[in-house]
Amino acid sequence: MSIQDIIEGKKQWRAHVARVKALPPDYQIVYKEMQKYLFKVGPVSLSDGSLLPGLVDFFEEGVAAGKGVLELIGTDVAAFCDDLIKDSPAYADAYQESIGGEPGAARK
Repeated sequence: MSIQDIIEGKKQWRAHVARVKALPPDYQIVYKEMQKYLFKVGPVSLSDGSLLPGLVDFFEEGVAAGKGVLELIGTDVAAFCDDLIKDSPAYADAYQESIGGEPGAARK
């Protein structure tokens, strides 16, 4: 990874954070809780950079449609996140497989 890649990554992250800050307060609160949950669970798809921006896209569409955040995702944030990443292996799953364990055992 070159210094240019790092700089570009920081620019993209700052733009992402600015989009989150432009959301209504209730959306921001739920987004931050989802982000914490996803960082803790660690889906591999999180590192490719499309999951969180896609979530902001989804939230921006909800705002434009005049919907509340809980109308979009329901009242169980963790269940929504789990459903979002259900087909994506987690880093814990990859580790479990590398040591000879059962895939998916880390999330059970």
